[in-house]
Amino acid sequence: MKVIKKEESRIYLDGPEICREYVITPKIVFGSSTLHPGQTGGIDPGHPEGHEVFYVSRGEVLMHNTQTDEFYELHEGDIILVYEGEPHELTNIGTDMAVITWSCAPKID
Repeated sequence: MKVIKKEESRIYLDGPEICREYVITPKIVFGSSTLHPGQTGGIDPGHPEGHEVFYVSRGEVLMHNTQTDEFYELHEGDIILVYEGEPHELTNIGTDMAVITWSCAPKID
């Protein structure tokens, strides 16, 4: 087992979305995203060989499949599964900070 502290995560921006990668192995990636009210993150083109799961830890978000133009409203405690190759973006539609955790397997490139 291995413990990874928040300060050990890799932090980067995807548009205004603050992303942290905590775990990257050949089999899985796990991270989190934070969005202020009204912010929309960058468009993720999807992963050709991996499924991605998003869990809304805090707040309310709108997941947009930019290919099909479908929208999914998610609230705290909700999960959405994004299939391989589905482009998507997140928007915070709430009045508070939104925190979303995500994982992709197998590992995304």
